[in-house]
Amino acid sequence: MDVDPDTATGPVIRADVDEEQHAELGARVLARGPEEVTYATAPMLVTRDATGLVMVTQPDDGLSYAWDPAVGRMRIVGVEETAVATATARLAREVVRGQLLSDGWQILHASAVTRSTSGATLLAVGNKGAGKTTTGFLLARTGLRLLANDRVFARFDGEVIRVLPWPSAAAIGFGLLDALGWYEPVRTRVRAGEQMHPTQKQAVTDALLAGDRTALWKASGAEMKPQFFPDQLETWLGLTPATGGHVVGILFPEIAPDAVPALTAAARGVTDADFFSSATEDRYPDVFGLLPPETSARDLVGHLTQLPHQALTMNHDPGASTAVLLEATESIAKRAWSTGP
Repeated sequence: MDVDPDTATGPVIRADVDEEQHAELGARVLARGPEEVTYATAPMLVTRDATGLVMVTQPDDGLSYAWDPAVGRMRIVGVEETAVATATARLAREVVRGQLLSDGWQILHASAVTRSTSGATLLAVGNKGAGKTTTGFLLARTGLRLLANDRVFARFDGEVIRVLPWPSAAAIGFGLLDALGWYEPVRTRVRAGEQMHPTQKQAVTDALLAGDRTALWKASGAEMKPQFFPDQLETWLGLTPATGGHVVGILFPEIAPDAVPALTAAARGVTDADFFSSATEDRYPDVFGLLPPETSARDLVGHLTQLPHQALTMNHDPGASTAVLLEATESIAKRAWSTGP
C-alpha cells in the first residue's frame, strides 16, 4: 500500500526493485569497513554511524537496506522482486515484534488451537521434535481453529493469558504432510504452477514436483520443509485460522514412534527455555536495533504453571494420536475448557 512518510505515524518501510540504488547503497556500506553477521542463514554486511543510521548490504541476495531510527524510516532496495518482497515482509514482522515486545508480550515456542465460540486456547509445549506442530495440526483437523504451529505471542493481562499468532510461513515436514493426507493435494497444486512461500528451498519444490517424500536436511542438521503462506493453511489444507485467544490449558506431547499413544504423568512444565530469545533463537539477530531490551519471562511462566496441564505420548499413526489428543483435551476440559463447540 502507498503511505505518505511525512504524515504516517510509527515506523515506515519503503521497498523498491532498483538495481542502481542497491549498487549505490551497497558501495557505501563496503566503503565503511562493515561488520559481517549471519541473518536468516545468509551473510549480511552492516555499518552504523554516530547518528544511529544503520546501512546494510547482502551482495549474494542482491539486497541493501538503510534504517534511520531517529525518524523510524526503513529503505529496502534490491535487484529481484521476490527477494525484495521477502525481505520487506521479514523486516515488517520484526518491527511489529519489537512493538509487541515493548508492550509486554513474550514469544513462546508452542503450537496453539482455539475454540471458535469462546477463544479458549490450548497450547502444546515441548522440546524440539516433541510434537508441537503435529499436535496443532491434528487438533485443527478435529474442528478447532489453528492459531499457531510453532510459536505464539503471549501476555498476562491481569485476568487471563492472551495469545496472538506469530506472523510467518508455516513449515510442515514431508512425513507429517504425507501422514495427514496432504502431500498429494499440495503436490498437485505445485505441479499446476501455484506458488508456495518464497522462503521454501528449491530442493523442497523439486522434491514435490518429483513426488519424492524423502526428508531433506541442511548441512546444519535442520530439516528443509514445505513452507506455506498462512492463508494456504485454509485454502489448501482446509484448516480454519484463529487470530487470538486466551490460554486455558497446556499439553506436553512427546512423539515416540513405537509407543502406544496414551496420557502420561510426565512432570514436564513450562520454563524460561520455552521462550523465544537471543539465547534460544539466533536466526534473526537484531542488526537494525528494532527490538527493546529483553525482559524476563518468569512472571508469565508462573501464570502458565497455574493452568491445567496434561502430558501425553503420540506415535506416527494420525488416528491413534488424534484419539489421545482428544482424550487430553477432555482432561483439560474437566478442569478449565469452557463449554460449547
